[in-house]
Amino acid sequence: MFINYGLQEINLKIVFYGPGLGGKTTNLEHIYKQLDPTVRGDLITLKTKEERTLYFDFLQLELGRVKGLKPRFNLYTVPGQVYYDYSRKIILKGVDGVVFVADSQKSRMGDNLDSLLDLEKNLIELGHSLEDFPWIIQYNKRDLPNLESIEMLQSKLNFFGAPYTEAAAVNGIGVIETLKKSITEVISKVNV
Repeated sequence: MFINYGLQEINLKIVFYGPGLGGKTTNLEHIYKQLDPTVRGDLITLKTKEERTLYFDFLQLELGRVKGLKPRFNLYTVPGQVYYDYSRKIILKGVDGVVFVADSQKSRMGDNLDSLLDLEKNLIELGHSLEDFPWIIQYNKRDLPNLESIEMLQSKLNFFGAPYTEAAAVNGIGVIETLKKSITEVISKVNV
């Protein structure tokens, strides 16, 4: 959280985290397209030769007031690939909330668990823990075959009882709901 008293703004950072190819970038691209251009900033995407997100996607949106200040939300994704661990750590610095985008396919449970443990490890290094940090889980790709049940995903991934949503980000289903829940979680923890 960063407060710009001159502009009466509070800047809040939400990071979309999860395994590679789980739908993080798809979420941000959908959000960007849905927002009125007058309330959003630029979408900046850096990609590797493999067309995977390397560093971050970034956009800003403004809604109402938080504790008398105009909020500005900065949304980022992290690269999910294991070999970009350092990039994920850099992007998490100053984070106010996390959306963990889990891939609902049965074959991806191991990747989800590895990514979630990586998130917790990185948050601990920053002085936080998922136990008391504002985060939600999005169970993405609910439109595909061979899915884990929500009950199984909850039992394996949601050990702290975080709010969750179901989504098919490629079709825009559940994406805005995920953003709203995330913003609610972040704002509930704002101490100015």
